[in-house]
Amino acid sequence: MELAWYALLGLFFATYLVLGGYDYGVGLLLARRADQAARRATLTAVGPFFLGNEVWLVAAVGILFGAFPTLEGELLSGFYPAVLGALAGVVLVTAGVQLRSRSVAGSARAGWDRVVVVGSVLAALGWGALLGGLLQGVPLTADGHVAGAGHLVTPFVAAAALTVLALVALHGATFLTLRLPAADAPALARVARGLVPAALTAVATATVLGLLSDRVRAAVGRPAVAVLLPLALVAALLVARAALRRGRAGVAFAATATALALPAPLVGAALWPRILVSTTDPAASLAVADAAASRPTLALLGWLVLPLVPALLGFQAMCWWVFRGRTDGRAPVYW
Repeated sequence: MELAWYALLGLFFATYLVLGGYDYGVGLLLARRADQAARRATLTAVGPFFLGNEVWLVAAVGILFGAFPTLEGELLSGFYPAVLGALAGVVLVTAGVQLRSRSVAGSARAGWDRVVVVGSVLAALGWGALLGGLLQGVPLTADGHVAGAGHLVTPFVAAAALTVLALVALHGATFLTLRLPAADAPALARVARGLVPAALTAVATATVLGLLSDRVRAAVGRPAVAVLLPLALVAALLVARAALRRGRAGVAFAATATALALPAPLVGAALWPRILVSTTDPAASLAVADAAASRPTLALLGWLVLPLVPALLGFQAMCWWVFRGRTDGRAPVYW
């Protein structure tokens, strides 16, 4: 039962990274849009999906609190700079997008657009640092608590954070290539293709630093799965670049979505059966089974979550179906 809930947590968080990822990627690209009309068109493209995408983060946090209370406590205390940065980014993006049009002054709107850009950077870096910190292991003491947060200040964690930032920017660019009017697609495809080398460099740097890190090598329980992650990321990025060159925006978007969906489940699989690997005392490592709530609690939560998953999937499918296709002058303006 613990494995099922662990897989569900990974599924929800991976889905959030894919859906929220293009929100933050679009937010990052606001810095490249010179005039207000272009920025409004950019946000209109993501408008119908924006708030619904955040629901997956709420659902993932709910599973973490209910099904893995011990893990939740240690994540919030031992990874608080990364978690705080990510959540601050989510709040800034949400506030900036919804408040930018409350003022008619162009300077005020430009200021809120800068808030969206900063929030997007923080969210991407924060979630990347969290995943990198998990894969690197933590200073878990014999009493079961993470000692401080200094373990996040390492080259590997920084490289992992920058990798997620690069993937998010590329994902947002491919989303806009798919959603904005066809006349804008070639220019956006060039922007997206230009981001692929940066993403490949980030993946390669994180891989090399991971291989050189004693902490990462000691924490990974399944090396084959850990090696699969960078290989799959590189393959997805190359597919995205080839698709963009051929003008197949849908294929490119699917490839970048795959790249953002892979890290969460593969990091969890690489650490299995542990979730928090102690770098100071291997015996103090926290296993998934020990981090989970009791069987009766999990069974009760199952009855609550059972209708939730199809409802979320159905809402997401309906949203994409209703607002499918490219935006044009008749598209509703949200922000």
